[in-house]
Amino acid sequence: MSPQIIDSLILSLWQTIHMVVVSASIAAVLGIPLGVIVLTTDKGHILENIPFNRLLGVFMNATRSLPFIILMVAIIPLTRLIIGTSIGTAATIVPLTIAAIPFVGRLIEGSLREVDYGLIEAALAMGSSPFEIIRKVLLPEALPSIISGLTITVIALIGYSAMAGVIGGGGLGDLAIRYGYQRFRPDVMLATVIVLIVMVQFVQFTGDYIARRVNKK
Repeated sequence: MSPQIIDSLILSLWQTIHMVVVSASIAAVLGIPLGVIVLTTDKGHILENIPFNRLLGVFMNATRSLPFIILMVAIIPLTRLIIGTSIGTAATIVPLTIAAIPFVGRLIEGSLREVDYGLIEAALAMGSSPFEIIRKVLLPEALPSIISGLTITVIALIGYSAMAGVIGGGGLGDLAIRYGYQRFRPDVMLATVIVLIVMVQFVQFTGDYIARRVNKK
């Protein structure tokens, strides 16, 4: 590959990292509380509110059911409103974040459901408030599973960010489309695939390592 392509590959890698880190961070900040709310407002739980829980569940499922490529196109007006453009790295962060928030929420809900309800009952018997139960029982007990869920989210976002290249989203996907596909450069396609695989392997290894370290069982 020419030096120009190598420079473009490095730039695209940093663009992808930027998109994934920012969108994953926002999704974690919003998705973790969302998962907590979905669980605790369910039937028989500490903040039971069935109508609200069902409404929130429908919203999350509706968002998650949209293929990412359709979601990107559907929210172009919102992306333009927030960023000022619908193409490029910054613009791609908007649909990535919107797709990731309910995804994280459902993963966190599943992680929290793994916590033995007997621990919650014991905390209630000792007079703990719902907030104390969430902070001192649910989240600490489910932490290894939560980290694994966030790892899955980051890996999914790497794939989504590559898909965003189809509509000029920047990053490795955009490089693969513009140089690899449109200019018939299989070496560029292969290079982007290898970089994406390495990124996924690194994220998975790091997530698994952290999850093992925080697991006190």
